[in-house]
Amino acid sequence: MAREDIIRMVITVGLCLGVGFIAGRFEPGQWYRELAKPSWTPPGWIFAPVWITLYILMGLAAWLVWRKAGMSAAAIPLAIFLIQLLLNGLWSYIFFGRHEMGLAFAEIIILWAFILVTMILFWQRQNLAGIFILPYFLWVSFAAFLNYSIWQLNK
Repeated sequence: MAREDIIRMVITVGLCLGVGFIAGRFEPGQWYRELAKPSWTPPGWIFAPVWITLYILMGLAAWLVWRKAGMSAAAIPLAIFLIQLLLNGLWSYIFFGRHEMGLAFAEIIILWAFILVTMILFWQRQNLAGIFILPYFLWVSFAAFLNYSIWQLNK
């Protein structure tokens, strides 16, 4: 692998992990622990390893697209990717930082749509990149359902 490829991979994975680090600053805390939650809510310890894995896969997916197509040819898929990454970080602020469960649900639906578009665009340019986005898409689908359920249980 060329030095330039390694640098690009570090940039994309680092960017994703950086967003995760910033989003992680909005911790669930006492407010979240006191909310009514469905019985199928995962234990709190599972979220960090899942998100770290997903951020790494997301970064690798973006790197694969960038590597194969180049920045100019991949400008639209990478721009959509960056938008969904911003939305990803924003959700934590809305839900955990502001305690706005309804607004967070609306935001996660928009995030979900951007992830779907990202996955399709990545798949078209590099199959493995699309496959790397799939677990993220599935996890956010689950998270959206969980967000909605918690919101409904705590109206």
